[in-house]
Amino acid sequence: MSKTWEHYHHAARHHEKAAYHFNEAAKYNQAEEHEKEAHHAYLAHGQSQQAVHHETEAAKLHAEQCASEVTSDSAQAGQQKSVA
Repeated sequence: MSKTWEHYHHAARHHEKAAYHFNEAAKYNQAEEHEKEAHHAYLAHGQSQQAVHHETEAAKLHAEQCASEVTSDSAQAGQQKSVA
């Protein structure tokens, strides 16, 4: 699996974990168990931050890959023109 897709996969997992903790926090909020609610909200925030990190890394890798493809495509086009 490419590094880009690996980061997307990790981001998806962190989003799932964040959603779970947000739901748990909501349950504890309704039960007025504020310490447990705060704990799950804290965990959800951390998971969300990790997801954003992996999305950012995936975007950087994707941009680098696209830039290298454009560079190699333009170099090939330049070689084809000089041959003709």
